[in-house]
Amino acid sequence: MHDYISGIQQIGIGVKDASKCLHDYSRLFGMDTLVFDDVSEASLMTRYTGGQVYKRQALLSLNLKGGGGFEIWQFQNRTPTESINKPEYGDLGIYAAKLKCSNIEQAYNQFSQVQSLQISSLKKDEKGDDHFWVKDDNENLFNVVTGNHWFQKSKKIVGGVTGAVIGVSDMDKAIAFYASLLNTDDVVYDFTGVADSGVEDEKRTYRKVLLQKHPCGKGAFGKLLGSIEIELVQCLDREPGKIYGNRFWGDCGFIHLCFDVFDMCALKKHAEQQGYAFTVDSINSFEMDNASGRFCYMEDPDGTLIELVETHKVPIFKKLGLYLNLKKRNLEKPLPDWMIKMLALSKVK
Repeated sequence: MHDYISGIQQIGIGVKDASKCLHDYSRLFGMDTLVFDDVSEASLMTRYTGGQVYKRQALLSLNLKGGGGFEIWQFQNRTPTESINKPEYGDLGIYAAKLKCSNIEQAYNQFSQVQSLQISSLKKDEKGDDHFWVKDDNENLFNVVTGNHWFQKSKKIVGGVTGAVIGVSDMDKAIAFYASLLNTDDVVYDFTGVADSGVEDEKRTYRKVLLQKHPCGKGAFGKLLGSIEIELVQCLDREPGKIYGNRFWGDCGFIHLCFDVFDMCALKKHAEQQGYAFTVDSINSFEMDNASGRFCYMEDPDGTLIELVETHKVPIFKKLGLYLNLKKRNLEKPLPDWMIKMLALSKVK
């Protein structure tokens, strides 16, 4: 199978106060490297914003211990709306971000002392590994799991994004989409039965499938981003709601899961051959602050938004005009570690 994905670049989080969330996530989850802070109109996304162009602020922060980042997203001329009904495990869409961790028990003890967080008990997943759930004061849910691929040693208690928990209505269709398009085709487990559902511990009957993709060794940032885990959840004893039903992309919650792509043209052709279409395509480089790249969107069979980004330029130190121009090099070739570590020059203030 051809490979066009180097890892998860970021998960998009719609919020009401981007500055507060940027600093909260820097403090809580080590997302302290600021890649860009861009204010502009989301003119290419009207398909998902009611046909209107809205101004927004988008900030991308990373944890250089390893893993994907957070794209924190806030409307500037519209009040973002929360889900009318609190999302339940198995509802259609992105239910939680998966954060990887090198010491689950230590992380659990540390997060348990933060008063603004809701913490589940320590649990065993279907493969027997410890994990737990964290809910922040914006009602965003994070699943802290054991991570095996790290970019560098760090004292940070957790790393970045390694995946997501996604509710689906037809498991077989969902597996076909994620396995064929994103190469997350290693089935770690396929479980059907009664299972817990996050912080609240409400037990229902589900089919749960964990798909995994090991690092492929390709892409400029592949060593930083590491492996991918997609946990697909189908609720079997209730009709699932849609997390973004009657709301816009950019409203409160997890708005998309973004993958780092090193050959967008080939991926688009492959997707079309599989019967999947890009719903948004910037075609040429799209500027965000001092970063740029080609970005595209697809929908999984339930309409969950998957963003795809082929990065062309990344700022290293904006004040001095230092940036990486990736279009002048083979996009499959990994960057030297020292270049990636230079991103740390741009800290969340």
